[in-house]
Amino acid sequence: MLYALVRARPCRVGHIEVLSDRQIREAAAALHAAETERRQIRATSIEYPQMDMGDAYAIQKAWIELKLAEGRVIRGRKIGLTSRAMQDAMQIDEPDYGTLLDDMFFDDGAEIEAGQFTDPRIEVELAFVLKRPLIGDDLSVDDVLKATDCVIPALEIIAARSFRVDPETNRPRGVLDTIADNAANAGVVMGEVSVKPSEVDLRWVGALLYRNGIIEETGIAAAVLDHPATAIAWLAKKFFRHGIALEPGQVILSGSFTRPVTIAPGDTFDVDYGELGKVACRFT
Repeated sequence: MLYALVRARPCRVGHIEVLSDRQIREAAAALHAAETERRQIRATSIEYPQMDMGDAYAIQKAWIELKLAEGRVIRGRKIGLTSRAMQDAMQIDEPDYGTLLDDMFFDDGAEIEAGQFTDPRIEVELAFVLKRPLIGDDLSVDDVLKATDCVIPALEIIAARSFRVDPETNRPRGVLDTIADNAANAGVVMGEVSVKPSEVDLRWVGALLYRNGIIEETGIAAAVLDHPATAIAWLAKKFFRHGIALEPGQVILSGSFTRPVTIAPGDTFDVDYGELGKVACRFT
């Protein structure tokens, strides 16, 4: 059963100036062209300083619709900005989210062309694969775990289609720019080991990230809102406002529990998740 009952733009309360539908489409087209042409552009909020968070998600949605029209298929969702440190840096008090498409997925051990991404970085995550729909405004961690078929270690490749620091003004891009940019999502490397959510205490899943044999980052999954399933409950509640469910079979990235590490051609990443195995990839 499909739960995409409402396709309206997010409600805006208390705002007078918002972007027009034409501006939304233009901003989405600019990001789409930047990705396709492998170049960075000025941050969306510089071009549209009056935009708000509702506009940012509307731009993201319009961009995803462009991709779907080209034949892409939605495979899941991602959640970002789940750590307190990243929220403080962005001056927000909640995560953000984006959409995972079929062409974003890579197998464990894959060789990946670094040049297809702009300013690429890699993060350590847990991926939840759902077996039942998640929809509602009062979901708990336990509800998420019961709706989850399995949990898989994963690496997320993030890319900034707009400059992280504007070359003309030196202004860093902010959370509205990241949201419009599909929460910076670019790719997912899925591990080969899966576990049932009842088989392991997910809060204590740890990871050691090595780049070219040198350890760069470590972390545990509790850094994601104290439990990675908390992030997925948050996302399901957000979508419920628009009549949308997280669907069975979808892959939901619950958020990084390490800092992003820069990717360069020739880099090899090996990430050890302990009892959840290892995930690796190489960039050419």
